[in-house]
Amino acid sequence: MESEKKSSISDVGAWAMNVVSSVGIIMANKQLMSNNGYAFSFASSLTGFHFAVTALVGLVSNATGYSASKHVPMWELIWFSLVANMSITGMNFSLMLNSVGFYQISKLSMIPVVCVMEWILHNKHYSREVKMSVVVVVIGVGVCTVTDVKVNLKGFICACLAVLSTSLQQISIGSLQKKYSIGSFELLSKTAPIQALFLLILGPFVDYYLSGKLITNYKISSGAILCIILSCSLAVFCNVSQYLCIGRFSAVSFQVLGHMKTVCVLTLGWLLFDSELTFKNIMGMIIAVLGMVIYSWAVEAEKQSNPKTLPHHAKNSMTEEEIRLLKDGLEKIPLKDVELGEAEG
Repeated sequence: MESEKKSSISDVGAWAMNVVSSVGIIMANKQLMSNNGYAFSFASSLTGFHFAVTALVGLVSNATGYSASKHVPMWELIWFSLVANMSITGMNFSLMLNSVGFYQISKLSMIPVVCVMEWILHNKHYSREVKMSVVVVVIGVGVCTVTDVKVNLKGFICACLAVLSTSLQQISIGSLQKKYSIGSFELLSKTAPIQALFLLILGPFVDYYLSGKLITNYKISSGAILCIILSCSLAVFCNVSQYLCIGRFSAVSFQVLGHMKTVCVLTLGWLLFDSELTFKNIMGMIIAVLGMVIYSWAVEAEKQSNPKTLPHHAKNSMTEEEIRLLKDGLEKIPLKDVELGEAEG
């Protein structure tokens, strides 16, 4: 009972970290990239800075013994990094080529896409209540965010690539953690350097195509530097908490509850940046929050109806070999020879 309570507190902490850091980084980037702020219109390069700082934190953590480096095949790390960077680039192109309305619809479509991909890849099934709650969340967020919807062929292709790659990336985070019994931070510290390398090399070219400006011509100021440092610092917490949340919950839960960030961003935009908040926005927020509450209840009800299912944390924290050893009789093996799983995974 005590361990379940601690686990619940850890789950809430991981989720709170993700919401706070994600909303914070959006606000920092809004100030950094808007014309009224510092007009730093180099999103891909900025993301490269984010992963470079994250990689540095991972390197320091491993060097000081705070975290341990576990083996993951290099080809899987490169494949994952390519998918993750395709997600980032695809989202940037989708936002550039499409209207804001279609961009929001493409982001909403990630929930059903993740569900279908998990069904295809992992044969995962969902209860009727979970499906209904997902529909309610999609409707709510759609009402409060979708405005004009204009589509063109190039934008549609970019949006499809962005949605597919983002969905695959989020599913892969959980899969890699289970497959190699690796903690969320350890996995991030392995993938971040590869992602940073790709983005720092290719990012300036992508940014030039998107904005028509070269990052080398940007006139940096002390205010812009402080904003970039703040953005990179928040990105570390955002990246770590994303891996933590997907490792603890699932890609679908991350997408559904992630729309709480949309509600927070709209509210803070209204409070801090004088953004318009209409009756339509408010109604959409209420419907979305209601859907999230129903989803949480549905997932909990599904767990209660399947008491024989192993807790999600146990799946993440032990390898198949360790489970086999436990079945054969763990007491026969010296404790020092058993590799303990990562608690945060």
